[in-house]
Amino acid sequence: MGMGYMFLAGIIMLMSWFVSSRLKSKFEFYSKLQLQNGMSGKEIAEKMLADNGIYDVKVISVEGQLTDHYNPADKTVNLSEAVYNQRNAAAAAVAAHECGHAVQHAKAYSWLELRSKLVPVVSLVSGYVQWILLAGIIMIRTFPALLLVGIVIFAATTLFTIITLPVEYDASNRALAWLKNKNMLNQAEYAGAEDALKWAARTYVVAAIGSIGTLLYYVSIYMGNSRRN
Repeated sequence: MGMGYMFLAGIIMLMSWFVSSRLKSKFEFYSKLQLQNGMSGKEIAEKMLADNGIYDVKVISVEGQLTDHYNPADKTVNLSEAVYNQRNAAAAAVAAHECGHAVQHAKAYSWLELRSKLVPVVSLVSGYVQWILLAGIIMIRTFPALLLVGIVIFAATTLFTIITLPVEYDASNRALAWLKNKNMLNQAEYAGAEDALKWAARTYVVAAIGSIGTLLYYVSIYMGNSRRN
């Protein structure tokens, strides 16, 4: 695949490892910071929804770790078992963040609506795009259009990672604003929730950078072949 791509992939993997390890350590640390108000992640989520006038969204528990998400299709805030049941700063941060997405949905936040429209496309092509790109590189001399097709498809997935950034940051900002304005957390708990959400958001930044870098690499291969011909 070339030394350039290997170097790029190495840098991205290193960044991803660093951010992921920091995120894990942050959440482990703030999971030990128990809330003075004694509320569980479920209770935090339900209160935030109610305070925003949202009564048609259910808060449910799902298996696994880091499986927390908001599903706009069935209007559910899905919290992992630990977040759903525990009463600490990390759980409060995650629960409020996912409710931030529910608030976005209720208020027709434009970036969330755009991302939702791209989900079916990205889900459909994500399993095939790498094979198309690989075949495009192998056949670049005889059938360069195949690589171009792969680039266009990969560009759609890259666009998805870029659009995800404002969606995730806005959800965290809504969560933190609510936690602060409603005095849900004391100063130390709020600082922990804010720090945890910052590191969580950085995972999406790394994903976007990696996708953009990979896209540019494939574009450079295609352009290089075009110049030779």
